[in-house]
Amino acid sequence: MKGLDYTVLVLVIIGAINWGLVGFFGLDLVAFIFGNMSLLSRIVYAIIGVCGLYAISYCGRINSN
Repeated sequence: MKGLDYTVLVLVIIGAINWGLVGFFGLDLVAFIFGNMSLLSRIVYAIIGVCGLYAISYCGRINSN
């Protein structure tokens, strides 16, 4: 389970960096690499979104450790 948690955390951080680039510089790195709303970029956005939802479970597990 720890490997999944680290993978999710890395993808959430990548998503956060992408949003920072959009906010500060107007550069959408995912769209730049994979194309503007291409099938591949939509898959990347969906995976990062699911990882963000999974990362919510970290809040419940913080107090249990």
